[in-house]
Amino acid sequence: QVNLVESGGGLVQPGGSLRLSCTASGRSFSAYGMGWFRQAPGKNRELVAAIWWNGVSTYYADSAKGRFTISRDNAKNTVYLQMNGLRSEDTAVYTCAGTRLGTWPEPFLVGSNLEVWGRGTLVTVSS
Repeated sequence: QVNLVESGGGLVQPGGSLRLSCTASGRSFSAYGMGWFRQAPGKNRELVAAIWWNGVSTYYADSAKGRFTISRDNAKNTVYLQMNGLRSEDTAVYTCAGTRLGTWPEPFLVGSNLEVWGRGTLVTVSS
């Protein structure tokens, strides 16, 4: 089992960029598929992006396509979410989650069989 800690959130102006990091402690990070979810006030949690353990398979929500990039560095036990062209509607708590279970990309699309979760980092997009 791993523990996940997010960082990199903060206040940014519309059109700006942020890079979120999710660092895992523990062993076997490279075996985990990883995803970034977000939850805005008064809204349901939604999947933003995910990356499979192989680092090749990726998924993006329509809202993230062309603006966000998910990547991972297994040597650093870290998954990143590079966010460009941020909009006010991107304001949310961003949380990473990981799993070794299921068939890509089902665990992330369905939101089940996600074994570990971080505590989240707040992203506020405002002028």
